[in-house]
Amino acid sequence: MSIIEFLQISTKWLAWSGLALSAITLIAFLIKWGIRFRLVGTTIFTFLLCGSCFAFLKSYTPPKVVEGAKYAPIVYDNGKDLVIAKASKDFSSESIRPTLQQLAGNIKGGERNGAIVHIRLRQVVPVSKGISKPVILGEIIKEQEKETYKGVAYKQIKDET
Repeated sequence: MSIIEFLQISTKWLAWSGLALSAITLIAFLIKWGIRFRLVGTTIFTFLLCGSCFAFLKSYTPPKVVEGAKYAPIVYDNGKDLVIAKASKDFSSESIRPTLQQLAGNIKGGERNGAIVHIRLRQVVPVSKGISKPVILGEIIKEQEKETYKGVAYKQIKDET
């Protein structure tokens, strides 16, 4: 069961449970039942959970998955126009483009304010004992305008060494 399905089912069950508890609470007040105030708290909490599940359901966007992409953790994000992800040592050249496209699809707008975001994939290559240098494998440029996906440009950067 996916998280979307779980949230849809949970929201529905919590809404019906809240309505049932509301009816029981109303009856408890009419007959002056001793647990009526506890029922008020339980009913309110059930509706709170229902509202939270509904809000999360509406705001949740599952991560984009591109076929052929490999896992590359983001190691630097300045929050505006530059994101750098780290490629593993066994990273194949066929995986560069799909990985960059997946990273670009999963970058949230946040405080970027329509900025053009450069997403780079880099690998750390040892030069000599104890010394290494970062090599940029590829870069993709994502343009964001008012939190909408505008387009992606891609270029693979050749190793100049």
